[in-house]
Amino acid sequence: MKRSKLVTYLDTYLGLGSFEGLDRSLNGLVVGGPEKEVRKVAFAVDACQATFEKAISEGADLLIVHHGLYWGTPLPITGAHHMRISTLLKGNLDLYAAHLPLDAHPKVGNNVVMAEKLGLQDIEPFAPYKGAMLGFKGAFKEGKDPKWIAEQLGFENPVVLPFGKDSITTVGIVSGGASSDVYAALSDGLDCFITGEVEHQIYHDAQESGITVIGGGHYQTEIFGVQALSEHIRDTFDLEVCFIANPTGL
Repeated sequence: MKRSKLVTYLDTYLGLGSFEGLDRSLNGLVVGGPEKEVRKVAFAVDACQATFEKAISEGADLLIVHHGLYWGTPLPITGAHHMRISTLLKGNLDLYAAHLPLDAHPKVGNNVVMAEKLGLQDIEPFAPYKGAMLGFKGAFKEGKDPKWIAEQLGFENPVVLPFGKDSITTVGIVSGGASSDVYAALSDGLDCFITGEVEHQIYHDAQESGITVIGGGHYQTEIFGVQALSEHIRDTFDLEVCFIANPTGL
């Protein structure tokens, strides 16, 4: 299909317009030359050299990532950035980024997919950010322990602050670097907060307030959105897709 048709669909489906002014990321089509046919789409968490090379070797025409190349600051095209741009251009690989829109999306977003994977009920938006809601929260039918939750989400080396109830019923989820959203979880009276990175500064507040915090890793909590989006694009447009794993362990 024509790239312009796919990009227009993605912009609308992911609601990019709703995040203008909220997101430091440059979302949408970031690198793309003249109009072309897209037959294969690669998906990955990070825009980086290794991912670009793998996407090109897989024969992808377009790469869709969660973490793009630009974060509110112009970059000189030198050093590693020059190599990345050069690789994309030489490989005829276009790049599309969706950061906060792929956290907050109610169907294919990182947080709602994790909530559904856990089998939470009564799932609803959670954790306000500049007027938008980025996360989701819900409840288990029966209480679960932190180990079960981490295993269900595939967290291999989670950071767990086990300061809450032994049997967790209510959970809030915000992927990535969202430690401060533990305060939204406390405000909502939740038993557990799941995020990617657990920062030192929330430790004592979590302990003294009696909430369990589970950090699954920034990368690991953000594979869910790109994988769900890849399945959606495959099924909607009958395009060939692939997921490129490049875990950082962080």
